[in-house]
Amino acid sequence: MNETTRSPGAFTMTAFAVAVILGGANFLAVRFSNRELEPFWGAGLRFSLAALLFVGIAVALRLRWPRGRQLWLTCLYGVFSFALSYALMYWALVRVTAGMAAVVLAVVPLVTLLLAAAQRLEPLSRRTVLGSLLALGGILFATLGQEIMLPLSGLLAMLAAALTIGESVILGKRVSDNHPAMTNAVGLAAGAPLLLGLSALAGETWVLPRQPEVVWSVVYLVTLGSTGLFVLILLVVRRWTASATSYVFVLFPVVTMLLAAWLANEPITARGVIGALVVISGVWFGALAPAARQPAVPPLGETPALATEVP
Repeated sequence: MNETTRSPGAFTMTAFAVAVILGGANFLAVRFSNRELEPFWGAGLRFSLAALLFVGIAVALRLRWPRGRQLWLTCLYGVFSFALSYALMYWALVRVTAGMAAVVLAVVPLVTLLLAAAQRLEPLSRRTVLGSLLALGGILFATLGQEIMLPLSGLLAMLAAALTIGESVILGKRVSDNHPAMTNAVGLAAGAPLLLGLSALAGETWVLPRQPEVVWSVVYLVTLGSTGLFVLILLVVRRWTASATSYVFVLFPVVTMLLAAWLANEPITARGVIGALVVISGVWFGALAPAARQPAVPPLGETPALATEVP
């Protein structure tokens, strides 16, 4: 069974940190791939290749394929994780800078926390709510007055993506008893065809990458950016709460803005830096500080909403 705890060990924290680095780099890699590949086709191509890779891993390891309710939940995880959220993000990333898009996703912890509480998976605590609101405050500060960098359409798309990502983290928790390679094999196989269908409906041109920087971006996104990142997130959510795991998205801006400034010549503004620091403060207060990692104490006579397993 899964091993949910609010006090992650060294392995979980290491996996969390590596996921932050890989995920932060993903936003910049998507920006490079969008130079030659249209958004939905780029996402569909990436996940189709990643699905084949995960299926090969699952077959090689002779993993057991999920059945019944677990199969449906895993497919639903794929729809939310890879089809809905990435369709919205890829579309938005042709309209906003990589750094600003990553900062907007800092709303994910608050969304995940509220969804988890509504579904009776986790109790609402004052500290986690305040931490999420502090991270959200960083978003508002960083994006205030940035209409050119962050148009309304791009903002709405990224916020919608945050909602679907929050639910995908919860679904990942529900199927965390599965092997991560199997969860991703099934999830990607369910999500990738939807992206390809959306690409066809949008009339996108299906071409293979030719520019060297686009080729290497796709290679990165299929391997480390998909195989590595998705496995790490599932490993973290197996050992930690869904709301705490979702803070990985809040820390993407630090990596993204540094890499974007280095490789894409995107400016680092003082407002963006201060906003990112406020976001990181919210992560520390809401999830990483020792006080935040103490077990939640339910009201007298009640049992925790989430203990050692998720139904």
